[in-house]
Amino acid sequence: QAQLMESGGGSVKAGGSLRISCFLSGYTFGVNCVGWFRQASGEEREAVARIYYGSPYVFDSVKGRFTISQDNAKSTVYLQMDSLKPEDTAMYYCAADNTCRTVAAGTPKYWGQGTQVTVSS
Repeated sequence: QAQLMESGGGSVKAGGSLRISCFLSGYTFGVNCVGWFRQASGEEREAVARIYYGSPYVFDSVKGRFTISQDNAKSTVYLQMDSLKPEDTAMYYCAADNTCRTVAAGTPKYWGQGTQVTVSS
């Protein structure tokens, strides 16, 4: 079983930046696709970005402002968030699986507990 733990969330003013991290531990062999999702209060969960063997994909809603990257030596995937807007306020979750098919479908096997990001105007 793989375990995922997010960190780095917090409060920031609009236009600011935050970098959140997802640390993978446990049995991570074959867990090659990691995604970031977010869910605002009262809203549906939304995919933000994913990375597969170092190849990133960022969804249109945050493209140009968010960057996903990974450091294999640290077993960590990062989400760099720049030019933050109040509408980026949400709980951010990382999730992972052996294949991006399930991550793309929003049904990956492993999930973290989430880290809150709050952007004030």
